Amino acid sequence: MNYGSIRYIIGWILKVEAALMTLPMIVSVVYREKTGVYFVMAALLCLGAGVLLSMKKPEKTTYYAKEGYISVALGWIVMSIMGCLPFVFSGEIPFFFDALFEIISGFTTTGASILTDVEALSKCMLFWRSFSHWGGGMGVLVFILAILPLAGGEHNLQLMKAESPGPSVSKLVPRLRETAMMLYKIYLGMTVLMIVILAVNGMPLFDTLCLTFGTAGTGGFGVLNSSAAGYTTFQQAVITVFMMLFGVNFSFYFLLLYKKAKDAFSMEEVRWYFVIYFGAVLLITVNLAGQAGSVFEHFHHAAFQAASIMTTTGFSTVDFNLWPQLSKAVLLLLMFIGACAGSTGGGMKVSRIVVYMKSIKREMAALIHPRSVKVMKLEEKAVDSAMLRSIFSFLSAYLVIFVVSLLIVTLDGFDLETNFSAVAATFNNIGPGLGGVGPTSNFAGYSVLSKLVLSLDMLIGRLEIFPILLLFAPNTWKK
Repeated sequence: MNYGSIRYIIGWILKVEAALMTLPMIVSVVYREKTGVYFVMAALLCLGAGVLLSMKKPEKTTYYAKEGYISVALGWIVMSIMGCLPFVFSGEIPFFFDALFEIISGFTTTGASILTDVEALSKCMLFWRSFSHWGGGMGVLVFILAILPLAGGEHNLQLMKAESPGPSVSKLVPRLRETAMMLYKIYLGMTVLMIVILAVNGMPLFDTLCLTFGTAGTGGFGVLNSSAAGYTTFQQAVITVFMMLFGVNFSFYFLLLYKKAKDAFSMEEVRWYFVIYFGAVLLITVNLAGQAGSVFEHFHHAAFQAASIMTTTGFSTVDFNLWPQLSKAVLLLLMFIGACAGSTGGGMKVSRIVVYMKSIKREMAALIHPRSVKVMKLEEKAVDSAMLRSIFSFLSAYLVIFVVSLLIVTLDGFDLETNFSAVAATFNNIGPGLGGVGPTSNFAGYSVLSKLVLSLDMLIGRLEIFPILLLFAPNTWKK
C-alpha cells in the first residue's frame, strides 16, 4: 500500500475544498450575512490539514487500483466531514450527524434532506449546499486531475475509474489530464448555458445559480420549500431538458465536439436512455388522464418528474405521492435504472441494465441452441468476461447492501413504502422517495443509526460500491 500517495491526494482534496469555500464567503459578503465567517473558519481548517498532508511529496509516484480506490473513498469521507462544519459552526444545522447527512447528500448529488424549512437557511449556506452538487457531480478527483500535473502518469486513471460512474472508464484522448479537462469544459459550458437561459427568462440570479448547480450535478437541492414548483412552466421545462442532458454519457458530447455525430448518435446506451424515458413519460401521462388537469399539464409534470427521478436529480413540481399506483411504480423503477454511465446521474446505469437484458437473451438462446456461440456487444464492442464479472459482481453487492440497509432502517418503525423508497432514494442518489420521505417530506424523522446507514448508502452509491467496501476489507491494508 502506497500510503504516501493516499496522504498526498487527500491533502490536495482538502486544499481544493478550502478554495471552493471562498464562493459562499463571497455570497455572504453580497448579502451582508455574518454567517460567512463560519466558512472562513472551516476553510482555514481544510487548508491547514491539506497543507500538512500534501507538504511532503510521496517517495513512490506510482500507484495502482488499490491505492486509487482507497484514495477516492477516504477523500470523499474526509471532504464530507470538513464540508459539514459550516452548518455545525453556524448552528443552522446544529447536530453533527444531521449536518453530515446533508453535505454527503450534497456531494453525492443525492438531494435527500433532513431540513423541514429550507428557506430558513442563510443565503451562503443555501449556496454551499447547492454548489456541493456541482463539485460532486463530475468528481473532485477528476477536477484535481484536470488542473494539477499530479505525479503518477497513467496510474492516475485509477483515480478516475474509482470516482467516475459506470461499468468501465476510458480516456477520451491519449493524455489523461486532457481527458479530465475536456470533461470539465463540457460540464462548465453546459452549466453556463443553463444559467444564461434561466436568467434571461426572469428567474432571480441566486435561484438560477443554485438550481443550475443542482441540475448540473443531478442533485436536486432547491432554495424553496416547494422545490421547483414555484417557478414558471417554461423555467420548469428548461430544467427538464437540462436534467436529461446532464444524464447523458459525456462521451456523447465529446464525439459531437469532434464532429463525430454518426458515432455519437449510434451510442446504444444513449438511445435506450431516451427510449426508457419517453416510454415512462407516455405511460405516466396516460395513467394521469383520470385526474384533474389538462393533458398538457399531465405531460409536463410527467416529463419533469420522470427526468428528475431517472437522472436522480430529485426536483419536484408536484407531490407525486398523490399519483396513481402505476405512476409511482414507474418512478420507483426509474430510481433503480438511473442515468447513463459517464454522466453526473446515479442509479444502476442504463448500460448495466442493457447488459443484464442481453445476458438473459443470450442465456435463453443457449438453452435452445446449446452449442451456439454468441458474442455479446455493447456500443459495437464485445463485452468481455472481465466486464461481465464486474457488472454482475456489482449487482450482487448492490442487492446485499440494499437488503442489509433496509433491515436496519426498518428498526425505526416506519412503513415499508417509506423505508424501501428511503433506501432506494439514497442508495441510487435520487433524493425524495415515496411515503414518509416523499417530495413534500424529509428524512428528519429517522434515528441517528438510520441516518448514518443512509449516509453510507449515499457514498456507496455515488462511488459505485467497491471503493467504500474496500475500506472494510482486511486484505486492503496488508503490505
